[in-house]
This record gives sequence, structure tokens and C-alpha cells, in this order.
Amino acid sequence: MDSLWNYKWLLVQGSGITLLLGICSLCLALVIGLAGAAAKIGGGSALRRIAGCYTTFVRSVPDLCMMLLLYFGGQTLLNKLGTVTGWWDYVELNAFFAGVITIGFIFGAYMTETFRGAYVSIPPGQLEAAHAIGMTHGQVFRLITFPQLMGYALPSIGVNWMVLLKTTALVSVIGLKDLVSYGMSAGNTTRNPFIFLLAIMAIYLLFTAASEAVLRALEARYTRGRRREV
Repeated sequence: MDSLWNYKWLLVQGSGITLLLGICSLCLALVIGLAGAAAKIGGGSALRRIAGCYTTFVRSVPDLCMMLLLYFGGQTLLNKLGTVTGWWDYVELNAFFAGVITIGFIFGAYMTETFRGAYVSIPPGQLEAAHAIGMTHGQVFRLITFPQLMGYALPSIGVNWMVLLKTTALVSVIGLKDLVSYGMSAGNTTRNPFIFLLAIMAIYLLFTAASEAVLRALEARYTRGRRREV
């Protein structure tokens, strides 16, 4: 336990990086998911095909393979493009930025299907009635579509967030120091990795418990006034 206490600030730093990485990746995934769902629902045939290919491809490739492909492949592509055009010299991607882009890109595919499924669950008669009484598209989205969309989507968003949070542990393969990386380094240094693995597990459990509390509060807010189907 003394070794764990001596490295407590290292674990705190790693926890902060992991949590920040997860939140930033979630925000990007939500934006991509909304755009992808809009393309699948209301886009033209070309946009629907692009969105369909994106979700099928990403959900078929393992997360680790996708992360390595986007990080190393993307960096190689940028440097070759810079060499050909002469617009920039050698580029080395920031590991944190690359992690956010990669994880956000991966889970954007899952969020696309989440929002698409939530949108088709909204009774179309409500939207037709809102337009019939003269509400603008912005008012319909803000007052009718978005609250119900979030109510239907939140359970799936919560599941995706839990999986996303665990996926952040993969960023150590691209050189980012996160909770797992710092914990394993401290465990190897003190020759007591088991204690640090238990600490890492406890911190992830704490993140999960806090996330569930937040998700329950959000679900109560967005499902208020809507009878739960039994």
C-alpha cells in the first residue's frame, strides 16, 4: 500500500487524462452520430450510401486495428501529402488529439445508429401536427424532436459511453500516457503490478458508478411526462 500511496498523484494525473479523453471523444462521437443519422434519414441517396458504408466499415473492424490504422496511416498520409504539395514539413500527430479523433470516429458509427433508431421511434403525427399549427423547423426540433430523441437515445448512449470509456485504455499503443499506462509503469517500477491493477480497476468502477448516476438523472429529465412502455 505504501507504493500505491507514493504514486497516488501519478494515478490522479492518469485518471484526469483518461476522463478528459473519454469526454472529448464522446462529444465528437455525438456530433458525428447526429450528422450520420441526419444523412441516413433525410439525406440524398449519395449521403445515405456514404453513411451506410461508414457505419458498416467501422463496426466491422476491431477498435485496436482501427486506432493503429488511423494513427499511423493518417500520419503517413499527411506526410506524403505534405511532401507532394510542399505545403508543410514532417508532421507528428499529437497522441491525445489522435486518440480523440480515433475514438470519436469509431463510436460515431454506433451513435449514428443510436440516433437513427431514436428518431424513427418518435410518432410522426406529432411532427406533422407541429408543422400544421405553424411551428418553424427550429421550434419543432427544439421543443418536440430533440427532447424525445434524447429520451429514446439515452439508454444506448449510456451503453456506448461505458464501452467508450474502457476503449480509452487502448491509447497506450499510440504513446499516450493514460491511467492504465501510468499505473502499469508504476507497478513495474515498484515490482508490485497487482496492487496498481486493483487501483486501476477501482478507478474505472468509480467512473462507471458516477456515469450511471448522471445518466439516470438525464433519463429522468428527458423522459419526464412520457409513460414508460412495459
